[in-house]
Amino acid sequence: MKPLPQHVCELTRKGLQWARTGHPWVYRDDLASAQGAHGDVVLVACQGKVLGTAFLSVRSKISLRWIERSAEPAEPDPAFWRARIERAHARRQALALRTNAYRVVHDAADGIPGLVVDRYGPVAVVQTTIAGTERLLPFLGEELGGLVGAGAVIARNDLLVREKEGLEREVRVLSGAEPGPAAEAGRGKPWRVWVHEDGPGGRVLFHVDPRSGQKTGAYLDQRENRWRAAELARGRFLDAFSHGGLFALHAAKRCSEAVAIDSSEAALELCEEAAARNGIGNLRCERANVFDRLKEACEKGERFDTVVLDPPAFAKSRAEVPAAARGYRELNRRAMEILSPGGVLVTCSCSYNLGEPQFLDVLRTAAADARSSFTVLERRGQASDHPVLLSHPESAYLKCVVLRKE
Repeated sequence: MKPLPQHVCELTRKGLQWARTGHPWVYRDDLASAQGAHGDVVLVACQGKVLGTAFLSVRSKISLRWIERSAEPAEPDPAFWRARIERAHARRQALALRTNAYRVVHDAADGIPGLVVDRYGPVAVVQTTIAGTERLLPFLGEELGGLVGAGAVIARNDLLVREKEGLEREVRVLSGAEPGPAAEAGRGKPWRVWVHEDGPGGRVLFHVDPRSGQKTGAYLDQRENRWRAAELARGRFLDAFSHGGLFALHAAKRCSEAVAIDSSEAALELCEEAAARNGIGNLRCERANVFDRLKEACEKGERFDTVVLDPPAFAKSRAEVPAAARGYRELNRRAMEILSPGGVLVTCSCSYNLGEPQFLDVLRTAAADARSSFTVLERRGQASDHPVLLSHPESAYLKCVVLRKE
């Protein structure tokens, strides 16, 4: 066994109290002393007693991210990381029976802080957000494909947050070759990886571009919410901020008509191609600003029986919360007005800084503005392969509220 790290970071008494809460981060102010370079694995101690190991950051306010909490921690060598990936993958095996597009590793919730691994059929996509896991990229390039059954591994490291760690933003292939025929893959062109989900209406095929699509290629965190929306769907179905139209693709098989609205022409092309591939003929795509389109629908007296609102994050910082709340209020008021009596609204917010209590307050105000009464059918969150740590409230970012119009 390789020797444990020799660099030690000492916690203050306050830092020790914070560590005992189980939170996966240690802030700079809670360190009494720190040894080591940016990205090192260090021992964490307090008053000379070893508490575990962590990744060190000398650039971020979050100085330590726990790897293991133990008085006798294991050496975090390739075998250590291999075991954690295998354990995380094993937890997803039931889900893998219904889809070949899912998250394999979800940051600290799976014991590898600063790392996300998503699988899209033959392709595994990794994102590293801290210097510590950046050092794992050679290992991931060599071994990840074999661990999760993927033929290619891509580093999708184009996130803005990497700059806080002094890391470059880049997208590159770590191992393997581009999947798909030459006509569908090549320099500057999408990889067009077709994947599937088995929803309540049957299998839905859709394609993703792991190199440049949203997130790592698709909104995997909404999977179970779109399955539930399809179960509740009836009549005319509206998918607002549809992107590739996955809510609409699942619901269309159970509705008389599905309408997908997005401002991105490229996103709607994905939706149209997927509809054709799945033999769905009752899905119509509209390119429009959702706020403007909902206002127009209200003015025309247009009605839908099921509405899904899945907008991008309106509040990326606490300072943006007031403006975001106004945006969510306006958006939901319009959706509530065009919803038929007895209809269902599935409304979402991925803005962490707007908590669920605040989001519910926004919905109450929107319902009052729409002069309508609603029953809360369900309060939901992110998909099961995006687990939330009880000790890490920041990991619970997605809110999904299902309402019925009375």
